[in-house]
Amino acid sequence: MALSLFRTVRGRLLALMVAIALPIAALTAAAAVSTYRTVLDAIQISQARAADDYAVRARIWFRGALRALLSTSATVAALPPESAFDCRTLDGVLRSSAGYLALHFTIPGRGACSVSITPQISADDLARVSADMLRKPRVPIWGGVELSEARYGRVELHGQSYLAIHTRRPPGSGPEEAALLLTSTELLNSAFELGTADAGLIVGMISRGSGVVIQRGGSDGDESWLPEDEIVPDQIQRWRGTSRAGEARSYAARMVAAPDLYVIASFDQRAEKAAATQFYGLLLAPLLTLALLCIVYLKAVDQHCVRWLRGIETAARARRADASARAVISNEMPGDIRSVAEAFNTMVDEQEVRQRKLQAALDDNRFLVRELHHRVKNSLQVVQSYIGLTKRDHQGEARIALSDAECRVHVLSAAYRFTLADGEMQPVRIDLFLDDVVAMIASLVRSRSQSVVGTVETEAALPIDRIIPLGFLIVDVVSRTLRAVPGIGIAIMVTDHDAETIEVAITADRETPPIAPPRLFAGLLTQVEATEIGAAQGASLGVWRIRHRN
Repeated sequence: MALSLFRTVRGRLLALMVAIALPIAALTAAAAVSTYRTVLDAIQISQARAADDYAVRARIWFRGALRALLSTSATVAALPPESAFDCRTLDGVLRSSAGYLALHFTIPGRGACSVSITPQISADDLARVSADMLRKPRVPIWGGVELSEARYGRVELHGQSYLAIHTRRPPGSGPEEAALLLTSTELLNSAFELGTADAGLIVGMISRGSGVVIQRGGSDGDESWLPEDEIVPDQIQRWRGTSRAGEARSYAARMVAAPDLYVIASFDQRAEKAAATQFYGLLLAPLLTLALLCIVYLKAVDQHCVRWLRGIETAARARRADASARAVISNEMPGDIRSVAEAFNTMVDEQEVRQRKLQAALDDNRFLVRELHHRVKNSLQVVQSYIGLTKRDHQGEARIALSDAECRVHVLSAAYRFTLADGEMQPVRIDLFLDDVVAMIASLVRSRSQSVVGTVETEAALPIDRIIPLGFLIVDVVSRTLRAVPGIGIAIMVTDHDAETIEVAITADRETPPIAPPRLFAGLLTQVEATEIGAAQGASLGVWRIRHRN
């Protein structure tokens, strides 16, 4: 993982923690899922094995009953045909075997032989049951040596339920012999008695279409635990379904004697729910532990790292408003962060020392600049006064030239006077400056028959390096016109064109001949950053626009 992609210490430490926690969480989840599947497989195998155990014990019981029937049948068949045999002698056989209720034999040369210790079972009943059993498919061999062709089933006689074991010598293997044994269903109790069973287990022998033959668990006569739809397994089958009572249960079934008798075991969801609880416990406990570790880790990062770093950041940002702000130093700070905070405070102290020295130097420079400009202003006033004194000794063109020079020197002097009015150099208001310049032009340059009027309707200001060429520009245009046209009147109009631009227009009260400006005039326009809107033509001496906000 490229930790450099994260811009903060907290982000990088969190990313590192996540990079460690994610594989652990994935392994934990994989282990929990594997354990859950293993437990579920074990539960399913255990449930299938429970049904299989009951089926095997039922088969053993049926095979034992079949052996007893075959032994009795073989004894009867072994008697000589000419010997007298009374079927009633088999009554003792039945009474000696608890639960055996009736026998029926069909032996060639002897006819049918029936005996019953239950009065309601007659010989005709036994003959009918034997015939019905022969119409059923034979039971496939379960394993080992096939004793005989066997059939098993449940029969109803006079409202009572019995188990029927029927055997017949296979056709072609000798004289056809058939035997039938009816037993009480209670004999299966011993087969279904496996000791202690699960509390949620109900198991029973089921006859197809007839219901429960015998069951273990649940209430006697209560068949609500059976699946909603009867499912007869081919051999062994397991599934989840809904019982007749509407309860979700797990089922395992095993065929005992095809096609009618099979064992079905029903289980509640306790084992599955316990496995699910164990799964969530195995899954969530480590994940919650990792989450708790992440929270504690982030809390520790904030408490012992980020908090102090933010303190240094806050002190650095606070210096914009409070020059005395310092990073907090505490004994609780980690050593490396404390070293950074001390270095920051040292740097701030050194910076303040440098700033004080720079401020002192700047104050000295400002004083020197003010003094220099003050000297320049005084020098200009001296020059202006000297030109004025010299002008008294001359007449004609020389006097006019000295007046023009005196007016230009006054522009410089006025500019320095206004820019240093408050002791600091600052932009000069155009209206105050031009009113002074126009008054000086009217005093020094015009003759008595001429007039110069100025109207300044703006409160904009220009720095000294632009206000001086603006004054020179106006002096140059007005002075040239006054010297060329006697008795002329000139108006100077300065207005706001928009919030960032002023417009300067100079007009005469009559048409004037074109007067070529000196080469210096283009330089003045460049210095003042003026744009010529209207050239000198007719009564207009020129219109210019000057931006005062850049």
